[in-house]
Amino acid sequence: MFSYTDLNGYGVDLSFKKDAFHFTPTHVLVLAKQQGRWLLTKHPERGYEFPGGKQEAEETLIDAAKREVYEETGAHIDDVKWLATYVVQDEKPFGKAVYIANVTSLDLNYPLHETEGAVWMTDDELLHCETLSFHMRDAGMKKILEKVSELEDKWRY
Repeated sequence: MFSYTDLNGYGVDLSFKKDAFHFTPTHVLVLAKQQGRWLLTKHPERGYEFPGGKQEAEETLIDAAKREVYEETGAHIDDVKWLATYVVQDEKPFGKAVYIANVTSLDLNYPLHETEGAVWMTDDELLHCETLSFHMRDAGMKKILEKVSELEDKWRY
């Protein structure tokens, strides 16, 4: 378990062990790549971030991950694998499942929802981007990216 305080001042617990928490997350975050580049989106207020959001009724977390990625970027993903779960101790605590995935295709003419669409970044661009969302700059994201780096030799993208 990795515990830290996010940039909003909330306590967060992050685990790379399945079922580490006593409840099922209702939010998703997706780290997806294609040809060595990360898929991000630009939120108009927060900045650049990995796609994600809330699970809808009657939807699995993997279905939510696929839907959120498409809604925010126009990308289709496959090979979706669970990576981690974290819990934010907000006024109303919530859990988020973190997935890794591969981008299979990108629709250029899809209806934009809450973001400005797909943005591609190399590892170096991600590391040096000064307009990342606060979600992307906290200790938990650094830990998640370290874990992904450990797995990348086994991960096809």
